[in-house]
Amino acid sequence: MNNESVGPRQVLSITVVNAGVSDPSSTRLLVDRIAQKSIDALRGMGIVASVRSIDLGPLAVEIARSIVSGMPDPKVQDAIAQLAESDAIIAAAPVYKAGISGLFKSFADLIDNDLLIAKPVILAATGGSARHSMVVDDHLRPLFAFLRAIPMPTSLYAAPEDWGSTDLGKRIARAAGELATVLRSGAGRDIADGNWAGYQHTFGGNATRAERGVDDVDFDTDLMRLATGGTARPPAGDRTDVR
Repeated sequence: MNNESVGPRQVLSITVVNAGVSDPSSTRLLVDRIAQKSIDALRGMGIVASVRSIDLGPLAVEIARSIVSGMPDPKVQDAIAQLAESDAIIAAAPVYKAGISGLFKSFADLIDNDLLIAKPVILAATGGSARHSMVVDDHLRPLFAFLRAIPMPTSLYAAPEDWGSTDLGKRIARAAGELATVLRSGAGRDIADGNWAGYQHTFGGNATRAERGVDDVDFDTDLMRLATGGTARPPAGDRTDVR
């Protein structure tokens, strides 16, 4: 087995974001199954992973307060910092009225646009009817595409009738296998490393590589060259040597 990108001694971190609010929550039950299958798939590749959870239900008041004030509450800030440090994410929301829960969307609205660049994500949702099954791809996938994450090809949705079906287990295993393969390859990390300077970032933001001081700012980017009165560099193919 080729583990050159991720060594067997490295412990990867997977964060589960669960927007279920009932007790017990079918959304939490679903993400727990996905997380366990993901750990199993990684273990089969000789990779150790740990799982941490962010349950949004207990943070509902803090999330609402953060939205209104424009400043993340300390508990919300801790959750955002946890996402920034994660190697992968499992995101799951209940579906109400043909859309993901407002709680999940409100939390997503507080995430920096560059926080999840190239992080692999499994998308999942639960609902009371199979009629809502496309919400995962209609709502969650565009949201995480905007955040420049890497959603796995297999999305997951569980209606009440799915819990006793073997098909749900097969889909979970497939999504977990996709996540494990991306993590083993290190593709997400390579994409972020190779293209980081080309993205727009929030100064003093929550992303692990956010610029937090003058020494962190790259003044040689095209944007900074223009902002300081210079000119953008021409495309590589249009450059001519000056002798």
